[in-house]
Amino acid sequence: MSEHKVEEVKLKNGARGLLIDIPNATVMNFHFHFRAGSCYVKDKEIYETAHLMEHMAFGSNSKYRSEADFQAEFEKNGAINDAYTSDQSMLYVTECADFEWDRILDMQELTICHPRFIEEELESEKGNVRSELTGYLNERNRLVWTRIRQMTMPSFLSLRQRLQTINNIKVTDIRAHHKRTHTSDNMRFVIAGNLMGRKSEIKRKLEEWPLKRGERFKAPDADIYSFSSPALIRRKESANLSFGFSFFIPRSLDQKETDAMGILNHILTGTLHSGILGEARKKGLAYVMGSECYVNHDNTSWDFGGDVNKEYMDALFDIVVKKIQDIADGKLSEKHLEAAKNYALGRHQMGAQTVGQISDFYNTAYFSEDKILDYKNVPKRIAGVDVDTIKRIVREFIKENRIAFAGVMNGERKELDSIYAKFSKLNVK
Repeated sequence: MSEHKVEEVKLKNGARGLLIDIPNATVMNFHFHFRAGSCYVKDKEIYETAHLMEHMAFGSNSKYRSEADFQAEFEKNGAINDAYTSDQSMLYVTECADFEWDRILDMQELTICHPRFIEEELESEKGNVRSELTGYLNERNRLVWTRIRQMTMPSFLSLRQRLQTINNIKVTDIRAHHKRTHTSDNMRFVIAGNLMGRKSEIKRKLEEWPLKRGERFKAPDADIYSFSSPALIRRKESANLSFGFSFFIPRSLDQKETDAMGILNHILTGTLHSGILGEARKKGLAYVMGSECYVNHDNTSWDFGGDVNKEYMDALFDIVVKKIQDIADGKLSEKHLEAAKNYALGRHQMGAQTVGQISDFYNTAYFSEDKILDYKNVPKRIAGVDVDTIKRIVREFIKENRIAFAGVMNGERKELDSIYAKFSKLNVK
């Protein structure tokens, strides 16, 4: 399944996408992406417009009068569809059996190009969105990362603020947002499956979609300069601390640097014998903790998150600070580096067993940056990760000293301040 060929196509109507030919595949996978998320809504008073539009994506359209009618026809041979919204993106995802790919693509056109957005469905989905967001208020880790997101994106609303905007939204707002964002120039796609003899037909169909020309909206800039203290979210029922913190630098990492940070995250939190998580588990301090590196168009964040009982907070964050300082001081052995690289290579080889997994390998980079990753080059990239690159980037994060921290707990701000103060011990000698 890992054998495949990738071709980028630029359509006459301004849309762009990847066609991934996977010989002998028995399913087809479609991803259609628009920069149409909440940050592109015209007014913060109707912030949930994009989210509601996503909920209505498979509702009434020019051919089917209700969501039930549409879904019954769509799913009759086992096909599945879904849609997702973030602050930047709206993504339509579909997978179907190979024999009905053309029928499903035509039905995807109805979803994207011909929605009716009727009043009855809007009122129903307002209730569903309220229920969804209210449920999120009980998820402490979501509260943490929402708060951190607010620190770096002033336009980003909290869950409670988002709930307050739902009543303001009218059908005309949904239609206007769709018209403004769902243009051919703002569309990117990744289509994967057995494309032998089908590429011309796929391109013809997509070029005939009745989307107006428009613009590919720019990704919003982040503000990584306006925070200098931790954010406490008090919850009486929180017996422990759910936390998240992010180091920021005001530039995008290149591919070699991104690979290096991926390996480092595995070394620190990837397994039960990793530097931070392994040490914490060994000492009974924390059950879960993870880390990721996210490269944005104008900054890079190094994110950590987890849960810890309050009586173990000091001990856990002493480990965190020490392990990060050790990396900055060059105390990373070649043995540990090679073990992490072997793990990364194994996961890469295991990550292309289905059409969906192959498609997912390309989606994020292409939709965010129009960047086409080279699947076959990944083993070489992994092999090229070195201690010096890891050390240099960690030292850059420390030197920049921009750390956003948020926590949910039943406690006082001074408790979180004392944890945050531990990061001041990090230094570049």
